[in-house]
Amino acid sequence: MKRWIQFIIAMVISFLPGIFGIFFTPHGDGNVWYMALEKTGLTPPGWVFSVAWTILYFLIGWALYLIIKHAKKHSEKMRAYVLFAIQLVLNALWPYVFFGLNMPGLALVVLLVLFLDVTWMARAFFQLDRRTVYMLIPYMLWLMFAFYMNAYILMMN
Repeated sequence: MKRWIQFIIAMVISFLPGIFGIFFTPHGDGNVWYMALEKTGLTPPGWVFSVAWTILYFLIGWALYLIIKHAKKHSEKMRAYVLFAIQLVLNALWPYVFFGLNMPGLALVVLLVLFLDVTWMARAFFQLDRRTVYMLIPYMLWLMFAFYMNAYILMMN
């Protein structure tokens, strides 16, 4: 039973940035500023973002669960937890900066720092449980795609 509780806690924690981001992410034609931007032809329809982030948050939560249940010493897990917490904050910060403040330049910096943090986090997770890297690779790929879309908007608008 304890493992299920740990799993649920890991999932809830991992979905927090998405819950926060809902308040700033455009829904339909709700964000006039975003709708007026020139976007890359590779920008997917809005529903794709919801599906992709649901899958990514699930994978991130699963990776966190594997780290929580890992038997290694607390000191070895602490670095992974700190990097995870930084990732949570940066992940929640991006939609606020991009959609809430309408600052794609600063949002691009946030994405770059987020990608670097997730890379370090993946390495820290890997040292505790190699399986976690496979769960974080899709997140890293999505962040690279988000960086491309954000950079395109910054350059073309």
